[in-house]
Amino acid sequence: MTQPKPFPLNAWYAAAWSHEIVHELAARTICGKDVVLYRKSDGAVAALDDACWHRLLPLSMGRLQGDHVVCGYHGLVFNDAGRCTYMPAQKTINPSACVKAYPIAEKHRLVWIWPGDPALADPALIPDFHWNDGTEWVGEGGCFYKLKCDYRLVIDNLMDLTHETYVHAGSIGDEAITSAPFEVTHTDRTATVTRWMIDIEPPPFWKKQLGREGHVDRWQIIYFQAPSVVVGDVGVALTGTGAPQGDRSQGVNGAFLAAITPETETSCHYFWNFVRTFRKDDHELTAAITKAHVNDGHGVYDQDHAVLEAQQVAIDRNPRLPFYNLNIDAGALWARRLIDGMIERESGAPAPVSRAAE
Repeated sequence: MTQPKPFPLNAWYAAAWSHEIVHELAARTICGKDVVLYRKSDGAVAALDDACWHRLLPLSMGRLQGDHVVCGYHGLVFNDAGRCTYMPAQKTINPSACVKAYPIAEKHRLVWIWPGDPALADPALIPDFHWNDGTEWVGEGGCFYKLKCDYRLVIDNLMDLTHETYVHAGSIGDEAITSAPFEVTHTDRTATVTRWMIDIEPPPFWKKQLGREGHVDRWQIIYFQAPSVVVGDVGVALTGTGAPQGDRSQGVNGAFLAAITPETETSCHYFWNFVRTFRKDDHELTAAITKAHVNDGHGVYDQDHAVLEAQQVAIDRNPRLPFYNLNIDAGALWARRLIDGMIERESGAPAPVSRAAE
C-alpha cells in the first residue's frame, strides 16, 4: 500500500485571500496538487487542475476567454467545470478531454479549496474563522506563500507559545509564559491550550496597547481545528479587574489567526492575521501592528519564519533523528494525533510516523 501523505485531502484549505483572486489566472500548489484559480464574471471562483489534458502545459500559462481557460500551447479551451469545449483543427471533441475541477467556497475573506473527494465537500465543514470577517475584530493580515517547512511545524509553533520568551524577546516574549501552568483539552476535531499569567509585568507590546501602568493578568487560549487552522485568543487586563472570571473590559483583546495550507510535504502557505477589538477605527494602529508582525525580516512572524525554515533544514539533514517532547508540547501532540486520525480514516493506512510523537 502506498504510504499516505502527511496531510488529509478531505478537508477545506485556504487557497488565497478573496481579494487576491480576480479575473486572471492564479497558480497554486495545494497538498501536492497544482491548481489554477480565477474569478468568473458572476463573481464566483473556479479552480482547475493546472495541466492541460493535451500536453500537460500548465493552464496558468494560458489566458482567460470570458469564463473559459485557453491553453497557451495549442489553444484547447476548458470551461469552469473542466470540460474541453474547443479543440484546434477538428470539430469533434474527444469526450475524455477534461481536467479536474475542485470544490471552492468563499468564507471569512478567504477562498477555500477541497482537494479530496468532491462528493464529501460539505461547506459546513469550513473551519470557524469568523475573527477574520472584519466586523467585530479588525486587522489587515497577509500570507507567507511557499514557506519552506512541513505545515505541521507551524502548528507545533503556534500550539506552544513558550517559544515567545526566546524567539520574540523584546516584544511579546516574557519569562512568565514558561512558568505559568496551562491546561489542554480536546474533542474529536479540536485541541485547546489555555494559559493564564496572573499579576505580571506586561511585555512591551501589550504594555503599549494597554496604555496604562500596572501589573496585568495575561491570557493565551489557543484553539486548533484539524487539520490546519489555529486561532489564538490573547490579551491583557489590569490585575484585579476580573479578566480570569470573564470580564475583559479593563483590558485589550487580540487574536492571532493562522490558516496553514500544505503545499508539499516540506512546504506550506501560511495565511495569517492579527485582529483586535480595541481602537478598531485607528487605521494607523492597524498598519503599525501589521508592520510589527511582518517587516522585512524583523517582524514577529518573520522571526517565526526564520526558525521554522531552519528547523526543516535540520530535519532534512537528520532524517533518523526523532523529536523529543516536553510537557509544553501537549497541545501540539494532540493536534498531530487529530491530523493522523484524519489521514488514517481517509486512507485506511496508518499515518506517516510523526517525529514529534516518537
